[in-house]
Amino acid sequence: MSLEKYKDRNIGNQNYKLIGHEAFPQTNGEKFERVMKRMVKGELFVGLWVTVRTMFEALFKGQMHTTKYPFEKLPISPRYRAIHEMLRLLESGHYRCIGCGLCEQICISDCIRMDTRYDENQRKEVSEYTINFGRCIFCGYCAEVCPELAIVHGPRYETSSEQRASFSLFEDMLTPIDALKHQKEYPGFGAVSPNADENIKKTPLAY
Repeated sequence: MSLEKYKDRNIGNQNYKLIGHEAFPQTNGEKFERVMKRMVKGELFVGLWVTVRTMFEALFKGQMHTTKYPFEKLPISPRYRAIHEMLRLLESGHYRCIGCGLCEQICISDCIRMDTRYDENQRKEVSEYTINFGRCIFCGYCAEVCPELAIVHGPRYETSSEQRASFSLFEDMLTPIDALKHQKEYPGFGAVSPNADENIKKTPLAY
């Protein structure tokens, strides 16, 4: 449209198109007929067909698009910070925690409690270790400050509980001794290097 036509205020010279407007129904029968015409259309049956087709594929063809939790779980990021795990030493199977208390001191939500004692060999061991997951914000400071890589964040993310404050004991987070070979190592100070097996030399039989 040119500038002259745009500035023309004479609306009589413009060509307008009238849109058809149906009359408003007066009787109840006309109102019901109008509702049925607007409700029952082809698009409705197209949507129903898509729903029925997807249901048939899921039930009879095994093409299920939903995850059957808790039997199936979606993959999570390797950097996901979930429920804590206490790792063991691969050689002896003893837990790595030395009871230094750094995780308890650095915890900004004040959810870690630790008590230590000395055993018969005068070795410091953990007598009680609990984490209140009702207060934990999963910041990861406890895992970052641990000098022995004893506490890490694992892939288990179920934190639901019937109680408001859910506590986790040291034995619950500790790696089972029969699952030691499946323990996942994390990179950091004290972790097993990828070429650890190559660096091991055979012990001579005679000296």
